[in-house]
Amino acid sequence: MGRGTGPLARVRVVVLAGMGPTPYASMLLADMGAHVVRVARPATRPARALAQTQDMDPAHDIANRGVDTVELDLKSSEGRAAVLDLVEQADVFVEGFRPGVTERLGLGPGQLLRRQPGLVYARLTGYGQSGPLSHTAGHDINYVAQSGVLQALGREGASPMPPINLLGDYAGGGTFAAFGIVCAVLEAKASGRGQVVDAAMIDGVAALTARIQGLRAAGTYSDEAGTNYLDGGAPFYNTYECADGKYLAVGALEDDFYAEFIKYLGVNTADWPAQQDRSQWPRLRRLIAEALCIRSRDEWAEIYRGTDACVTPVLDFAEAAVHPHNTYRGLYREVGDVLHPAPAPRFSHTPAREPAAPTAARSHVAELIQAWRDGAPAADRKDIP
Repeated sequence: MGRGTGPLARVRVVVLAGMGPTPYASMLLADMGAHVVRVARPATRPARALAQTQDMDPAHDIANRGVDTVELDLKSSEGRAAVLDLVEQADVFVEGFRPGVTERLGLGPGQLLRRQPGLVYARLTGYGQSGPLSHTAGHDINYVAQSGVLQALGREGASPMPPINLLGDYAGGGTFAAFGIVCAVLEAKASGRGQVVDAAMIDGVAALTARIQGLRAAGTYSDEAGTNYLDGGAPFYNTYECADGKYLAVGALEDDFYAEFIKYLGVNTADWPAQQDRSQWPRLRRLIAEALCIRSRDEWAEIYRGTDACVTPVLDFAEAAVHPHNTYRGLYREVGDVLHPAPAPRFSHTPAREPAAPTAARSHVAELIQAWRDGAPAADRKDIP
């Protein structure tokens, strides 16, 4: 599906190229139909960061799918003028620099909102626009650690395990930023006035802990990692190695699901400890492990198929791409030789775009500006004197 498809098809976004959550937020918006123009620095300027997107084969840079890229030198008056011309026609501006950087470039929220009063100006950082750490460098692991969440990720008595970059960069950062942008666009559509969205990864990660904070307050959640129901502490919510070295995920939390789980184990469980007897969880874990290690992962998957035992094979990415349920849903799409996750969520009336390979072709900024000027308004905004 081409441009014009999706619930955000009338939204225009200018984003300053960055790393981590910034391109991910851009991808989410573009997947939903927004016309995203990414402003990258000229390729002739040296890249300092190891993961700069210009060092990657564009076909593999999935977070930039559906995005038009223009190369502009923001330290030049011409480059800044071109960004301002784009912003005049845009609904959203996104940047992921440390606080104060865009102000020094002449592209801060004050400058841009004077140029385009209905603009949503999204600022995506690790620690936020204010506070003692706001100017401190960091990565996903640092923001997750600072939020209090990293200490909860890991086995009992073991070191905390960083969740790749899915929790800080993508969930707490890019996803919350995209959510904040859409909220602000809706408000701007009603009021005609833009605003600044301060999207900090540390804020987003903390927001994800809402349920855990409630459990802690109720005295039913321990701060010791690997001792709770959902962090691997419960033997009936865990992963187990099978005879072939592959793993099975068991999520039999409720009594009826647990009864279904042990029913198909093929062993005598009459003398097993009670499910909710925490003092016996280490023994129960050993018994479950001994029962599951006698068959292969796929044998167990077949045994539990169609039951309510909440048992699932732990698939790698290649296996997940061809699993019958996932292929029915179109969970992943082959684009060239690259596996793309499908856009989510799904809409009945305004479906998202189909994933397409990111392109290295650079659009001419003058052509984009003219196209936006010639086109219909990107959003229904009231005129502001």
